[in-house]
Amino acid sequence: MRLHPLTSLAAAGSTAAITTAAASLPLSLAVVAAAAVVSARAGTARRMLPAAAAVLLPLGLSLLVLHGLFFPEGRTVLVQWGPARVTAEGLSFAVERAAQLGAVILALLVFSFSVSVPDLVAALSARGVQGRFAFVLASTLTLLPAITSRAEGIRQAQESRGLVIRRGLLHRVAAFRRQAVPLVLSLVEDAGTRAAALESRGFSNPGPRTSYRVVPDSRLQRVFRVVLLVASAAAVGARLWFAAEGT
Repeated sequence: MRLHPLTSLAAAGSTAAITTAAASLPLSLAVVAAAAVVSARAGTARRMLPAAAAVLLPLGLSLLVLHGLFFPEGRTVLVQWGPARVTAEGLSFAVERAAQLGAVILALLVFSFSVSVPDLVAALSARGVQGRFAFVLASTLTLLPAITSRAEGIRQAQESRGLVIRRGLLHRVAAFRRQAVPLVLSLVEDAGTRAAALESRGFSNPGPRTSYRVVPDSRLQRVFRVVLLVASAAAVGARLWFAAEGT
């Protein structure tokens, strides 16, 4: 059974909300593993994992530096350099937060790299969402896959013209600097083209709209989306209640 775009969106959003509310390392690691498996089975792992690494590596390193070296509640000192000290509690907290962020980001990226933008726009429009807002929302949710695909095309074009990317971090950074300018310019040009296309199709006009694209939706999936939303609200509510009890 093919998932409705709103079902996939509800699943990704509820996974992110529940994982954040639970703040559990085993749950976060389970979500990370599940996201990797789903991405591999969907055939999007090759495109998704580099994008995930580009987002998660800087975040993970910053968490390790911030909490690993300057965790005020740390008591078990492993290494100390003046005011900076590595504590077991700080490292544990940094790992838990990194796994939590990784689970949330991977869950959203799995949705972004697998959803069909036309189907998502049609599904949102069928639920009464204004056409322009539906397109902007769908484009935002799928922005990272679009940038990844565009950057890959620019890299291939530059390599065909003789650009040689050597191994090593410095060479890759220098190559990315050459790719960044055409990437930004192409995205700006693409934004103008899309704006003109939306205007020509009357996306800004008021009144009822019709669509030739019909996205099938079943009663089972509608019930499942409601269950996901209720579960997310319950997880967030429980987190807030326990936090209030703790204070």
